[in-house]
Amino acid sequence: MPRSVSPRSQTSLPQPHPRRWWALGVLGLAQLMILLDSTIVNVALPSLQSELHMSDGDRPWVVTAYTVAFGGLLLLAGRLADHLGHKRVFIAGLLGFAVASAAAGVAPTAQALFAARAVQGAFAALLAASALALVATTFTDPRERRRAIAVFGALGGAGASLGVVLGGALTQWFGWRWCLLVNVPIALTALLGTAWLPADDSQRRQGRIDIAGAVLGCGGLTAMVYGCSRAEAHGWSAPSVLGTLAGGFALFMAFGYWQTRASVPLLPPRLMRDGRRVASLVAGAALMMGQLSVSLFLTYYLQTVLDWSALASGLGFLPISLVTTATATQVGTRLLPRLGPRVMMTAGLSISACGLLQLALLTPDSGYAANVLPALVTFSVGNGASFLAIMTGATADVPAQDAGIASASVNSAQQMGGSIGSAVFNTVAASAATAFHGSARTATLHGFTTAVRYPLAALLLAAVVTAALARKRGRPAAPKPDRPTEGRAIDVSNAIYGK
Repeated sequence: MPRSVSPRSQTSLPQPHPRRWWALGVLGLAQLMILLDSTIVNVALPSLQSELHMSDGDRPWVVTAYTVAFGGLLLLAGRLADHLGHKRVFIAGLLGFAVASAAAGVAPTAQALFAARAVQGAFAALLAASALALVATTFTDPRERRRAIAVFGALGGAGASLGVVLGGALTQWFGWRWCLLVNVPIALTALLGTAWLPADDSQRRQGRIDIAGAVLGCGGLTAMVYGCSRAEAHGWSAPSVLGTLAGGFALFMAFGYWQTRASVPLLPPRLMRDGRRVASLVAGAALMMGQLSVSLFLTYYLQTVLDWSALASGLGFLPISLVTTATATQVGTRLLPRLGPRVMMTAGLSISACGLLQLALLTPDSGYAANVLPALVTFSVGNGASFLAIMTGATADVPAQDAGIASASVNSAQQMGGSIGSAVFNTVAASAATAFHGSARTATLHGFTTAVRYPLAALLLAAVVTAALARKRGRPAAPKPDRPTEGRAIDVSNAIYGK
């Protein structure tokens, strides 16, 4: 018997915009560019270090300057998008990212490069916070929204893998500067495409921005990301690392306390009372931890153990993008309405953990086609199965003027997971390789297979947490009347369950 539909649910969703799929292409291009830039310079590090006369201690700042600014400013960027308009902030992010990329590509000194990379990260935060919010508010049809979020996420995952391939090719054929300059035409193309984007009709958040909350929250994120990046070079027991992490944790505690007292909080506590949303943040952090660990594992395994070139190693990443995209768009969109986010996230994280277990069992005699490729396929199926549930769960039942901060929260969780995961992976891998007695090739592999157990454990733990927290859908907490939270709700939960 068909479900009865209330008059309110019939009128709560506006008619689909005719240019919505064009909008998805523009938003997906920006998402691809953000994650492309997070990996494209990795292959180019030796070349740019030599040309700019950079010390070994300064070299990590090429990546750290970007990640610290990106992760630290996400919450503020999300709230700015809610106040100023998602489309307006998205356009500003594209323009700023293009200018910063050009400055980084022509940087004459290491210091100029670090500064430009930090500015890149700041504008990337604006893009990440506004793009997902625009996807959620542009697609009103339940089936189309599931498909749009799946494509959007798949493009982001493709950007991370494509960055390794493109970085190797550009460095080999044109030089390291083009690894940064390539962002300029991409950003300008997306900027031109915004002229045909649907108008951002969602109600903007009124009132002032929670400056104290922004300082505490962004300061905590910045300290945590910076501390994790320092741990890769100095170890977790270094006083500077412990002090930075402790400071970040203290700022987070102060941020949480302040959000319960602020009249207009940066991150409204009511958004965190939904078990599905908290489960989605935990799952997103664990999944990004696994993704970056696999990226590091595969980069060094293919080049050090199998002795592949940088370009060939980049091509070895392509199965991750292809399988993740196919699973998210063809399987995830069909199974999510039937199984629900709890089952999809739990199953996806568990399948991804199985892929990491296969990587942990590699030996020096393992081949790519027989051993590495099956592990990548398993891992990617889990990623594709869980990603759509994570994104929809994180943005479910959010008022339109809170869409930016909700999108920023899941991006912040992923950024934190990736920063902690890569730091743990590199530190454990280096320590295990140093303690191992054998050839350099065997010691390197031993370090990687030892380190991959940590993101594997994180995925399994996140699967347990997800199964417990996302047990019930529940009704979202109503906003308090004295706070400016009126507006149409982004009913992603109805999109998930097909109501």
